[in-house]
Amino acid sequence: MKYTYTEKKDTRSGFGAGLAELADKNPNVVALCADLIGSLKMEKFIEKAPERFFQIGIAEANMMGMAAGLSITGKIPFTGTFANFSTSRVYDQIRQSIAYSNKNVKICASHAGLTLGEDGATHQVLEDIGMMKMLPGMTVINTCDYNQTKAATLAIADFEGPVYLRFGRPVVPVFIPEDMPFEIGKGIMLQEGTDVTIVATGHLVWESLVAADELEKEGISCEVINIHTIKPLDEEIILKSVEKTGKIVTAEEHNYLGGLGESVAGMLARKRPTKQEFVAVSDTFGESATPAELMKKYKIDAAAVKEAVKRILA
Repeated sequence: MKYTYTEKKDTRSGFGAGLAELADKNPNVVALCADLIGSLKMEKFIEKAPERFFQIGIAEANMMGMAAGLSITGKIPFTGTFANFSTSRVYDQIRQSIAYSNKNVKICASHAGLTLGEDGATHQVLEDIGMMKMLPGMTVINTCDYNQTKAATLAIADFEGPVYLRFGRPVVPVFIPEDMPFEIGKGIMLQEGTDVTIVATGHLVWESLVAADELEKEGISCEVINIHTIKPLDEEIILKSVEKTGKIVTAEEHNYLGGLGESVAGMLARKRPTKQEFVAVSDTFGESATPAELMKKYKIDAAAVKEAVKRILA
C-alpha cells in the first residue's frame, strides 16, 4: 500500500492542534465552546489566548448568534461542539444569522457520524452533511485523519465565508503526510487504478485504501480519491476518473440520503451518467456500541467497500 501509518490519533486532536497554532498566527481568530472544551481539544488555544476564548455553556443557539456578531467586528469565530449540536440543534440560527448574510463563521463539529460509538443514537448524527450543504454559500469539509484536520483548520481561517468543518471522536490511522497542502474544493488522488473509482470522505478514506489494497491482491484495480471538501465538490477529479473506469463507489460515514454519494450522483447525472454504488448508512439511526462494531453492522467499513466494488463489477 502506498499510504501506511505508524500511529493513530483522533481527528478532533488535529482540530485542537490547528486552533492552538492559529492562536499565535492570527490575532483575529476567536474560539467559542458550548461546554465541551476537553472533547474539542481547545485547552491549548485557551492557554495561549484566554482573552479570545468564550465559554458559552450548554447554549448552542446563543453561541451561533454570538459568533455571527463577532464576525461583524472583523473577528474570525470558530465554534466548537458535537456535530449533532452544531447542526440539528441550531439550524435556524445558522441559516438566519450566518448563512443568509454570508458571515465569516467557522462551525467546527466533533463526534460526527456513528463512531462516537457508546454515546448512542441521540448524540450521533448522520444527516448533518445534507443539512449544511443545502445552505447557500456554506462550504462543507469532512477530514480523514489528524494531519488533514489540522491542515483544514488552518486553511479555513484564511477562507472568507461560512464553513462547516466535520471531524470525529475515535483514534484512526494518521496516513496523510504532514506537509500535504490542504486546498479547499480540491480532491486528492491517493491511488490510481483502472477498474473502478472509489470516492471517499472522512473515516471512510482509510477504509477505502484498505479495501483497495485487498482487492488488488484479487486482481481488481481501484482508483481511490479523497474528497475532503463535499461542497464545493471537485467535479473535475471525479469526472476524469470515471472517464477511465466507468464505475464509481462512494463511501462515507453518513446517511446515503443527502451525503457525498448523493452529491456525486447528482453531478454525474448532469454531466456523465455512471454506474454507482453507495457505501453509507441506509436511512436509519444508530445505536450504542463500539465504533468498530457500528461500522461493521451499518456496513461502512473496508469489508463493505470491498462488497460494493464487487457488486458494481458484477
